[in-house]
Amino acid sequence: MQFAICINTDDPDLLTPRMIYEVVPDESAARSNTIRVIDNEGEDYLYPVSHFVFVDSPASTPYSLPNHTS
Repeated sequence: MQFAICINTDDPDLLTPRMIYEVVPDESAARSNTIRVIDNEGEDYLYPVSHFVFVDSPASTPYSLPNHTS
C-alpha cells in the first residue's frame, strides 16, 4: 500500500492539507503526472502529483493509520 500527504488543494472539501491519503495504483495516471487517491468523500479520483508528498511505509509497522470515515 502506498500513501501520500496532501500539501496543496484546489478543493478543501475533497482534499485536506496535511492529511494522509491512500494512493490507488494507476499506470495511466502516472503517465499524465497525476495520482489516484481516495479523497475525503471516499471516492478514488485523479489529482495533480504536485498536490502531494509521497510517504514511504515499511511493509510491516507496529502501528496502523486510523480509518478515515466521514
